[in-house]
Amino acid sequence: MRPLLTSLIAIFLTLPLNAEVKPAPGTQTAQSVEVSDDKGGKTRLHYWLALPPASETKPEGGWPVMFFFHGSGERGNDLAKIKQHGPPKLHGSKAELKKFIIVSPQCPAGRWWDLVALKGLIDHTLATQPGDKDRVVLTGLSMGGYATWGLLAAHPDLAAAAVPICGAGNPKKAAAFKHVPIQCYHGTKDNVVLQASSDEMIEALKAAGGKPEYTIFPNAGHDSWTEAYADGKLYEWMLKQRRVAR
Repeated sequence: MRPLLTSLIAIFLTLPLNAEVKPAPGTQTAQSVEVSDDKGGKTRLHYWLALPPASETKPEGGWPVMFFFHGSGERGNDLAKIKQHGPPKLHGSKAELKKFIIVSPQCPAGRWWDLVALKGLIDHTLATQPGDKDRVVLTGLSMGGYATWGLLAAHPDLAAAAVPICGAGNPKKAAAFKHVPIQCYHGTKDNVVLQASSDEMIEALKAAGGKPEYTIFPNAGHDSWTEAYADGKLYEWMLKQRRVAR
């Protein structure tokens, strides 16, 4: 065997199996991290990490950090699926998105979002990236909308704002996060997750003294996210939010 080829093989064999590409400004880079799960064990989450381009000026205190949770159709071990919808899809075309660190994890096939694992990912990101812990935004669609509502209930002092889209939550827990600015979206013709699911959460928040914003798309089925995420004003709103001290 040629000496050069032998050396290259030797170098390859010494690399860790989970070696990752170092994130570069302005790009979405595949990453993974081992975190605790809701069964008391460990699980590995794979995700896209998008950093603002070098041309953007980092705010004092760090970048706002957006966590995007996909729907059931994007589960598995192919990260490319996540770029079918929402911020990961629009990252290169929406100027407002370049002002965030964006983390887009993938749920394993056949599983539901593990809120313990997601909180571990959030903690890992805030510990390793130049993000502002007071400017964390949670958003997700369908199954990811459930995760957004679930994280708000489990960690009511975590987020500066949240954008659940065509998901559902527990109205009995809404009072715990009534202080969090929320923009919720749903389609009237959604026959997968009924609009009533979002109606209940919004009504519960208002009854508790919250002031959520609620947009209903009268002609949308189970795809209210395309129109919601297409609106640049949504990201401008996100950028204005800061965690409320209680």
